[in-house]
Amino acid sequence: MPSEPIKQVAGTGVYVPGDDIDTDRIIPARFMKCITFDGLGEYLFYDVRKTEQGEDKPHNLNDPRFQGASIIISGSNFGCGSSREHAPQSIMRAGFKAVIAGSFAEIFYGNSTNLGVVCVTATDADRKVLADAVEMNPQLEITIDVNDHKIWFGDQYITCDMRPGARSSLLKGTYDPLDELLEGAEQVNETAAKLPYMSA
Repeated sequence: MPSEPIKQVAGTGVYVPGDDIDTDRIIPARFMKCITFDGLGEYLFYDVRKTEQGEDKPHNLNDPRFQGASIIISGSNFGCGSSREHAPQSIMRAGFKAVIAGSFAEIFYGNSTNLGVVCVTATDADRKVLADAVEMNPQLEITIDVNDHKIWFGDQYITCDMRPGARSSLLKGTYDPLDELLEGAEQVNETAAKLPYMSA
């Protein structure tokens, strides 16, 4: 059974500045000693948000004005570095549903899409317009229209782009590869029942 189709993502935004934000900055390696992904959201951007003593640094993700934001606005080559799935997992588990950037690292983009985290690209100029609008009004509602390639905020919009395969899978609800595996569960069970070592 397919996942719920994702046609739009709506919420407030937070600007996380910088190009080449790698997966180790998104989730430092020392927090990856976990058996499950539960709780990873607590460590999202930990080293840029916290001092060595665990106290908050000045950062938009710590700013009360942006608490509850569910859309990240950032720079180019977002999610570069290692291919760790923990990075998009930490983003999702911190409550974020989408990332708007100049470009994305390939594996990060795929891992995010598989989780239903929408990744769209927009030009530097358009992202600045959006980031400035969010700075002026942190409660500004942002809506990413996956179907129409538009990001609405207030009474204006900017255009965005998304890889065709990712867009199609989000709109159809076929982005989670586990769904495809579960669809074949009956055939898997039939095959397993015929294997002598499975019934021993």
